[in-house]
Amino acid sequence: MWNYTDKVKDYFFNPKNAGVLDGANGVGEVGSISCGDALRLMIKVDPDTQVITDARFQTFGCGSAIASSSALTEIVIGKTIDEARTITNQDIADFLGGLPPEKMHCSVMGHEALIAAIANFTGEELADDDHEEGALICKCFGVDEGMLDRAVRGNRLTTIEQVTAYTKAGGSCKTCFEKIEEKLADINAAMVAEGLLKAEEAYVYGGAAAAAAPAPAASGLIQISPLAEGAKKAQAAAPAMTNLQKIMVIQQAIEELRPHLQADGGDIELVDVDGDSVFVKLVGACAGCQMSAVTMQGVQQALIDKIGRPLRVIPHEARRFA
Repeated sequence: MWNYTDKVKDYFFNPKNAGVLDGANGVGEVGSISCGDALRLMIKVDPDTQVITDARFQTFGCGSAIASSSALTEIVIGKTIDEARTITNQDIADFLGGLPPEKMHCSVMGHEALIAAIANFTGEELADDDHEEGALICKCFGVDEGMLDRAVRGNRLTTIEQVTAYTKAGGSCKTCFEKIEEKLADINAAMVAEGLLKAEEAYVYGGAAAAAAPAPAASGLIQISPLAEGAKKAQAAAPAMTNLQKIMVIQQAIEELRPHLQADGGDIELVDVDGDSVFVKLVGACAGCQMSAVTMQGVQQALIDKIGRPLRVIPHEARRFA
């Protein structure tokens, strides 16, 4: 369970500036309802002074998404376009008194919407953004190269787990894992060359199994990657077992998890085990839950701890993309 600040709760239960803005001359849209998070930011800019005189938002997502979107409107009202350009996703998180690392993607979504709204007002084209199929890094959540680059650079991300926490990329079917690895390594290498990152901090392609560094988080919150920790424990002492024994242990672990999901109206089914890939199916309330990716990560961690070796839990639907 994540800890939310009082301000996050207030901006969720009592959002400011929600709804449609009549006369908006800058609109930015990011995300997709089918992906679980979507935001439409509308701003009204005085063309003479370039000051944002009003802002409204419409969002579909969790409480953190609503709070982040609301906070963003409060931050931008009264600022000039040039001042608004300097706002970062960390500014949104700081305004709310901090967000859990797993929810930082909500602040990133707000930042992306602001960039798009400013570009819409000025008539600029976002050269780095390309949502054509070939340029998408993560199809499940619509994360392209431009968004990934901004998130990594703006937040000094150096692990796959941090990228997922800040953008949701790789949080569903996992088929984009290698693309994320490659882009993260390339971006980190460029940051090292530019003096923005130390060489020893940079992610190296193929280093996903290594222990991850703590995620940069608001208000001193620290995130230890569950996958990295589990892999580290597993590699320390992995008991030898036959494939049948492994399947039985996995099935037992899933049976132990089911009551927790059933209590919320959901459930999980084991579909198949192929090497170190475990294919499962979320059903009931879990199937359409916005937090299904987090549920998958929790299941993966539980299986790693139970079986004593690295495993990857994958939604059974993703097999068709393999």
